[in-house]
Amino acid sequence: MATTLTLFQLNDVHGYLNLHQEAFFGPAGLEYRRCGGYSRIATLLRELREQYPHHLFFDGGDTFHGTRPVVATEGGILPPILNELGIAAMTAHWDFAYGPARLNELVSQLNYPLLAANVYQQEGGALAYAPTLLLETAGLRVGIIGLACPIVDKTMPAQFSTGLRFTNGAVELPGHVQRLRTEERADVIILLSHCGFPQDVALLEGCPGIDVCLSSHTHNRLYTPFVAGGALVIQSGAHGSFLGRLILTVEQGRVVSHTHELHEIGEHIAPDAALQARIDAALVPFAALDEVVGTTATGLHRLTAVECPADDFLLASLQALVPADLYFSNGWRYGAPIAPGPVLLSDLYDLVPMDPEIETVELTGAELQVMLEQNLEGTYSQNPLHQMGGYVKRTLGMKAYYKAENPKGSRLQAVFVQGQALDLARTYTAAFITSQGVPHRFGRHRHQTGHHTIAAMRAYLAQHHPLVVHPHDTFVVA
Repeated sequence: MATTLTLFQLNDVHGYLNLHQEAFFGPAGLEYRRCGGYSRIATLLRELREQYPHHLFFDGGDTFHGTRPVVATEGGILPPILNELGIAAMTAHWDFAYGPARLNELVSQLNYPLLAANVYQQEGGALAYAPTLLLETAGLRVGIIGLACPIVDKTMPAQFSTGLRFTNGAVELPGHVQRLRTEERADVIILLSHCGFPQDVALLEGCPGIDVCLSSHTHNRLYTPFVAGGALVIQSGAHGSFLGRLILTVEQGRVVSHTHELHEIGEHIAPDAALQARIDAALVPFAALDEVVGTTATGLHRLTAVECPADDFLLASLQALVPADLYFSNGWRYGAPIAPGPVLLSDLYDLVPMDPEIETVELTGAELQVMLEQNLEGTYSQNPLHQMGGYVKRTLGMKAYYKAENPKGSRLQAVFVQGQALDLARTYTAAFITSQGVPHRFGRHRHQTGHHTIAAMRAYLAQHHPLVVHPHDTFVVA
């Protein structure tokens, strides 16, 4: 007898509690409309749960970081809100931003677990979190395997992973699949992963037996499930702008059919009144974020991988304040777009919620070349499991021509700094924000400038009425 099971997915919300601008690809360029907010997600979930009574709802992580209220409270603003949504389990990435001990405090306040089969205590080697979960619904035994983002101890600031070790999950997955199938007698196996879409596809192709992968991290809006290793893969955008719905028909322990829809959390959805009241009350201390700090004629977004107007603006703000040869920020994906029109203080914090101090460092040309090649490998590696997340490093003051398809270490074709060919023996001064902008293994003579990023962007907006951003064309695909 066939049984129907509905799965709901939310991933990479990045702390967006309320409606915000979202960008969409259109025939004439990007289009903007307001989406998201937990109260609207709650309304849609309530309506869908009435239609599909046998369901499970999962959060893919990047939950406790991203907007200023969430970062300022180290995630503490969220558990009372999240506990109203009926989530079955989550996994994590930026959620480690305040250190593992703080994440454990947050998880202890949730009414559902964090799953991670690939995170270990460095001392003793025990798993730091439950690797799997078995749930029963609609007469089905559903096994869930969690994978946290494997790059936390590799490319993120060191304090994110204090005392922990992360793997990519390839070694762990087969054993958990076999145990869930044989010992736990699971009818359906779900991989709840924050590894990223390309990485998940590679993992699934090497580990048959998984029915569904709820993928996160790369902010893909998959309007149709992708099939890898026999598993259905879905991912549901970012910033809480979308809710994924996957309906499975299961017969004798096998998924025989499915339907899928990526629901846009549009402004037309009425907010859940009780949850919205809770959110409004929690945001009262942050009313100052509604201040208008400028206007922009250019839509500021991070939807493009090689260069984007949001970071072109960010780097121009650093350049206007701190003298240097080069300017770097990280290739972050998070940060809802800022549509043409007024710019709020909250919009600036959405781009860089940590408000890091601007620093300078001295780099040789040889170091710069190695750093750029490593960044391109981390973005375009031909082995998806070696991709380190994020986009190409955001840069100002240089131009690099590269071939994305080339093997590791051979992508750069030509590099120019301040209009001159890169000199491997010369020392350059770079201004940057966060250790992801210029990792600590590169350069010497690091100095703090006393200037912070939000103030730099505010000052730049005050001098440009309205802001117009022209592409820097820093990285050019050759």
